[in-house]
Parts: sequence; structure tokens; C-alpha cells
Amino acid sequence: MTKSQLSFRLRQNGPQSSRKEPRKKTPAKIQSASKQESNGPGILFPAGDTAFKTLLSARFCAAIWSHISDCDETFNYWEPMHYLIFGSGLQTWEYSPAYALRSYFYLMVHAAPAWIYHKILSPNPLLMFYFIRCLLGFVCAAAEVYFYKAVCKEFGVHIGRICLTFQVFSAGMFISSTALLPSSFAMYTCAAACAAWWQQRFALAVFFTALGSLLGWPFAALLGVPIAFDMLVRKQLYLDFLFWSLISAVVVLGPMVIVDSMLYGRLTIAPLNLVKYNVFGGSGPELYGTEPFSYYILNGFVNFNFVWVLALLSPLAIMMHHFFVPVKNKCTLYLPYWLSLSPMYLWLAVMMFQAHKEERFLFPIYPFICLSGAVTTDILQKLCFRVYSMVKKVPLGTHYLDKTIFLMISVMAITSCLGVSRVFALYRNYHAPFDLMMELNRYPTETKMPPKAQVQVCFGKDWHRYPSTFFLPNTNWHVRFVKSEFDGMLPAPYSSALNSTALVHEYFNDQNREEPSLYFDVDKCHFMVDLDLGTETELEPIYANKTDRWKVMKSYLFLNAKLSDRYFRVFYVPFVSDKYVVYGNFSLLQSTKLKIK
Repeated sequence: MTKSQLSFRLRQNGPQSSRKEPRKKTPAKIQSASKQESNGPGILFPAGDTAFKTLLSARFCAAIWSHISDCDETFNYWEPMHYLIFGSGLQTWEYSPAYALRSYFYLMVHAAPAWIYHKILSPNPLLMFYFIRCLLGFVCAAAEVYFYKAVCKEFGVHIGRICLTFQVFSAGMFISSTALLPSSFAMYTCAAACAAWWQQRFALAVFFTALGSLLGWPFAALLGVPIAFDMLVRKQLYLDFLFWSLISAVVVLGPMVIVDSMLYGRLTIAPLNLVKYNVFGGSGPELYGTEPFSYYILNGFVNFNFVWVLALLSPLAIMMHHFFVPVKNKCTLYLPYWLSLSPMYLWLAVMMFQAHKEERFLFPIYPFICLSGAVTTDILQKLCFRVYSMVKKVPLGTHYLDKTIFLMISVMAITSCLGVSRVFALYRNYHAPFDLMMELNRYPTETKMPPKAQVQVCFGKDWHRYPSTFFLPNTNWHVRFVKSEFDGMLPAPYSSALNSTALVHEYFNDQNREEPSLYFDVDKCHFMVDLDLGTETELEPIYANKTDRWKVMKSYLFLNAKLSDRYFRVFYVPFVSDKYVVYGNFSLLQSTKLKIK
């Protein structure tokens, strides 16, 4: 049987168990670590190729079935990307040259494969949307398998296989893995940076950190602080750190500044502008809402269930392991637990105390939540075995996994079931906007309509659920917003001028102030997408009830959160949830008075 035919390998538990022995003489310090738990039982764990296939399958499922949970993803990334490829889309104030908070170069990196796909095959824009998502899933799976293999080497294959299970089945990874967001990009690069760091590949660690913070999200640089601490304080690699930091900055920041400056029409360093606005910009992001301290606690449990609880308990578990579990050899290969896991602690310590909180802000540490949960599970097994050995005499040489494997299986089974349950709930409750826009995308092929007709698709109170212009059949179709109870700043169509990215429009502002000129006349709408939850106001009527003006083309169920049970709307339980969950109708309406011509 060849190596490629093996789907699982049998190894001894320990941080060196999945690592090939080097030919050169191993230092005594590392030799002692490689003997850790060498008398333990053989452990079945997925090989790298099997782990990659498993992760890739899960990420492709996310690419196809996951909805867009944050309108920032639509309007700040999918829309300007559509503009770069097709020359049309919606622009937000953050892309105005007056503010220049976002990088077009970041979008170009993602848009390049889709642009090539478009030029060669001229596919439906909807296919390009899912093509980009699948590419994101592929990149995420590659970063995760690199992370998984590094965990196996640094922490041991037992922790590695638990961590992998948490990664595959958690709803948090399902949501974040294929999101076109800098925070997701930072998640990929942080996972890769820490994997390189645990393997003492400092040049790669510095580069991935720079890539995630300069090209992706500047605040992700915080996750590189432990790597810098290890290099500068513990190992005193001053020259290496300085050299690779400068090289990474030039390689990443250089082309970004050139491209963004050309498109914005002036010298632009987008990461610097974003930091200035969020940290030194007066009102800053708090204009867009604040959340209580408990927000991330509850959100973490929803996305990771008991894995989140285990992750938060990891500092306590590590201390108990230190005092109550006799350890003859090192538990990790190169770094102590507290330093290896410190990126998660550091990130939470900063983000938990920010007034403005959003789910995507925790994306960069999602792999660390899985790892910390796995570490705590492993320590719980050791503590249980310690208690068991004190109560009942065990034969000499008995390994802790012999008596506690049931605990690992129970944790993995419960958390996996809850994770899958959450994913099903997300799809059932919130996928309607995607389904409706797919129906609209098929309209030109199923009806006879002028090929060059200009079609207006309108959104009212549900503007934030619009998935993106990629769902429209072609560039002759346009999304418009009609007046609703919302009184903040809305996106506006990009100008048709050649230098549209460099134009400063007076209607854009950074105060989330309403601009009435951006609203569209509802009487000029050919289609309307509207959600009926049983309540209406003068500005937010139930358009489906206006049968003299609109006809319902298609409706899908969408969660009515206010009338649904808080637990059954979060987790789907077959044959039970439907009794406690209430849905409204998300409908695609067509005008009966305005003809397409």
C-alpha cells in the first residue's frame, strides 16, 4: 500500500508523532519533547491529504450554501469588485477619495481569477460569484490544513485531530471561511503565520502577518505581537525580524500604494486611513451601533457552542494541568501553552472592550478557538485520568487515552451535532434573499424581453439583505433603494465616467447621514424585493398586499426572529423546530403597471 493510499496513519501520541525524524542530530531539548507520551497507545489521525480533502469539502459546502450575514461584505467588497470586472456596481462612502478607507488592490487580488474566467468563458455573473467563493474556500482549506499539521507537530496528534473536528463542523468556520471580508482574509493569514511560527519558520511567520495586516485588515497586526515577542525578547532575532518585516512591507505595501493611488487619484495608504478613522477619527465606528459586553460571549456560543466554552476555559485548564498533572516531558515542542495560544487571548482582551462589536471582528481567531477548545479537552482527559488513577489502581504504563477516550468522543459528537444544527438553521432561516435573486437571474431566459432593456430592481427596508449585483442577469439590470424607515447613509451607483473611482461626490459623508437624493422613485421600479413579517408603516408597507400595483412572482420563507423561540431559531432540531419558529414571506414582486422595454 502506497503512502497516497493511506487515509489514516497510526502514530504514537506526542508533538513529534507526525513529524519525520531529521537526519541531523536533534538537540537534547527537542529529543526529550519527541519522547513525550511515547508509551501511549497508537492513535488514528487524518493524514495531511485526508485532512485537506475533508476541509475542502466543508468549505465548498459553505461556498454554496452560506448566505451573506453582513451587508458590509456586499457593499464594501462584492459591489466594488463587480465594478472592477463589469464597470457597474454600488459605491460606499468608504471608497470615496475623500476618505479612501478601502483598498482596490485587495479587491484586485480576489477579482483577477474571476476576470480571467469572465474573459475566457463569459459566464453568467452568478456563476462568477460562486466561483470566487469556491476559490476562497480552497485558500481557507489550504491555510487550515497547514495549521492542522503544525498543531500536530507542536501540540501532538491527539490535540490535532480534536482541533480538526472542531474546524470541520463548527458553524463559525462555515460562516467565515468563504466570506469576502478582510477579517476572513486575516483568519487565513493568521492561521498560516502561527503554523509557520510553531515550526520556527520565522520568515514565513512575519510575511503572513504582514500580508494579513497590510493587504487585509490592519488591526490583524495585533495577532503578530506574540510572534514578535518570541523573536525579539525570547530569541533575540533582531536582524531577522527587521529584515523580513521590511521585505514583507515592501512586497505587500508597495504595489498596494501604487494601485490605490492611481485609482483614487492621489497618494493613498488605505490601511493607514482605516486606522486613523477607527482610532483617531472622532465618532468613528460607534456611529454604526454599539453592543454590550455580552455580545461576543453569546455570539461565540452560537457559532462554536461548547467549543467556545472550552476555549474560554483554556487558561484555567492550563494552570490546572501545570499543578495537578505530573508531566515528565514537555507538552509542546517549541513554545509554552500560554505563548502559543496568546493571539486569541490578546485579541479578545482588546475586542471585548470595544463599544462597536460585530460578528466578523472575531473571524481572525476562529481557528484558535478550535485549537484552545482542543487543548482544554485534552487537559480534561488528563485530569479525569489523574482522578481515576487516585481512586482506582491502574497498571503501570496505562495511558490516559485508554480510560478517557469516551470523553473525547462525547465532546466531539455533541459539538459536531450542534454545529451542523446551527448550519441547518442558518440555511433554513436566512437563505431566502439568495433564492429570490436566483429566480430573478433566470427571468431573461424564461421570458421574452428586449435584450437591452434597462431594468430597475428595488429594495426598501430590506436593503441590507441584498446579496450583490452578481445576482443580476447582466449590467442592464440595476439595483435601487426606495425610502424606508432607515435614515442612514446608503450606497450609490458608481459613476459611468472613466475616472469614477477618483471622483469626489458631495452626497458621501462619514457621519452616517441620510442623503435623500439617493432614493429611487418606487413607481419606476420593475421589480421589488420585500419581506412580509406582518407589520407595516407608511414608509414600509407590505408591497405584496398592493395587488393593484404588484404581483407576487415567488416567495420563500424567512425567519421572523421576534415571534420565534430564541433557542429553536438558533439551532435546528428536526420535527421540533417548526413548532417553535415563525416565518414571514420574502417575496419577489413584479410591477403590473410598468412594462419592461
